[in-house]
Amino acid sequence: MAQPSPEYHQTLMQRCLELAEQAAGRTAPNPLVGAVIVQEGEIVGEGFHPQAGQPHAEVFALREAGKRAKGATLYVNLEPCNHYGRTPPCSEAVIQAGIRQVIVGMVDPDQRVSGGGVERLRQAGIEVSVGIEEAACQRLNEAFVHRIRRQRPFGVLKYAMTLDGKIAATTGHSAWVTGSEARAEVHKLRSRCDAVIVGGNTVRRDNPLLTSHGVSDHNPLRVVMSRRLVLPSQAKLWDTTEFATLVLTEENANPEFQKILRDKGVEVVEFPTLTPAAVMTHLYDRGFLTVLWECGGQLTAAAIADQAIQKVWAFIAPKIIGGDQAPSPVSDLGFEKMTQAIRLERTQVTQIGNDFLIEGYL
Repeated sequence: MAQPSPEYHQTLMQRCLELAEQAAGRTAPNPLVGAVIVQEGEIVGEGFHPQAGQPHAEVFALREAGKRAKGATLYVNLEPCNHYGRTPPCSEAVIQAGIRQVIVGMVDPDQRVSGGGVERLRQAGIEVSVGIEEAACQRLNEAFVHRIRRQRPFGVLKYAMTLDGKIAATTGHSAWVTGSEARAEVHKLRSRCDAVIVGGNTVRRDNPLLTSHGVSDHNPLRVVMSRRLVLPSQAKLWDTTEFATLVLTEENANPEFQKILRDKGVEVVEFPTLTPAAVMTHLYDRGFLTVLWECGGQLTAAAIADQAIQKVWAFIAPKIIGGDQAPSPVSDLGFEKMTQAIRLERTQVTQIGNDFLIEGYL
């Protein structure tokens, strides 16, 4: 039988990524993983990891394949684990099923696994290839890789501005900078995140809901940062019947209002000093992978300075509003020369409706 072409391997790895993507926003602190089992050119088993504590992708694919897994090829976008966590090691399940060959997208950055899963499979006589569609595999799990290497969640900054760089009019009115298509993309983005953060100004001015608006049944934890807790007593975020809200503040800030929030079911956590860095450490400890910052210019500048943001989603609407005092997406970073400006890397531009999305990495 002729050896499969590189394009054949790539196509099946892309299928693994499609499967993995179905659990976006639900697996923290675990990665997104999909698996495909092929026997004589036919897919006989597929699976993906649905959430932490559930079986891994390989297990679901092996269950579906049953006896047809023997002598088959397994495709998986992340190296099979070789350690006991909440679930047994996948490497042993693969060996016991009689899989002949394993095609791996990328090595797991977790030191408990890194290379160990591949090595265990090879020791068992299984042929293993690593690095198929590796760039796409890395991109899918960029938050997981960042969390493992930096001990912090992956921060994404999202904002929408006019062509002349304003996020609102001089009055603060900002509904809407972009069109409905761009806003729908934001709702999809939220559905992939574990938390979405705003500051007190955003709550006071916009009274946001911060959900995925039905594009997914997953919604991020809604997080408000406010040092003094000077916030409205009525806000959409205080309704926790369907969606949870976490308020982060400083010690002894407005105790009466803290009680009001807790009585409404809002979780309140106090910090000695409230900073984006401290918040990201707290969210790391909660097991989060991806944190979305949808805040105003001052908090955004602080988050950038604290290295709490790794990626930018900037929506640009082809409209001009003007105004010397109209707010911009990022307040003062202390830079005095254009040569100090932070450059985005690996940028891409997409037209969405009448607006444009620029994505890039800090």
